[in-house]
Amino acid sequence: MAHGTGIPFSRTELKILLVDDDDGDAKAVRRAFRKANIANEITRAVDGIDALDILRGTGGKDRITPPYVLLADINMPRMNGFSLVGEMRSDPDLHKSVVFFLTTSSDQQDIAAAYSLNAAGYIAKETAGRDFLQLVTMMDRYWRIIEPPAPGF
Repeated sequence: MAHGTGIPFSRTELKILLVDDDDGDAKAVRRAFRKANIANEITRAVDGIDALDILRGTGGKDRITPPYVLLADINMPRMNGFSLVGEMRSDPDLHKSVVFFLTTSSDQQDIAAAYSLNAAGYIAKETAGRDFLQLVTMMDRYWRIIEPPAPGF
């Protein structure tokens, strides 16, 4: 796979920023990726403020570099997933980020709000399955077909 600029893109280069305050859910996501033999780097943020620090390289955090996909919970302390993605969409350096919401809410208002923020997808944790295997399979297929923009575009 290659970027439109001819720069090669390996799906193993695609990083995951998991934004979830629940330790059990974060461990389940990591375990499911390992179980599916997907070795992509997973960085965890515990809330939206922590995620923004990682995305921007502020607050003493190392900056995550593209290409990456963000998996965000909605309900978190300090800054929830909607506020995080809203902030990202208003930031010229982050507005094109690929975001999937991974959450316990199946409320139609939450789903509509996620897509109004240009989410690539909305996944209810209970639908994704206890071990998140369906999520991992979906992410693996996604990586096989996407062509993310080259850094700087």
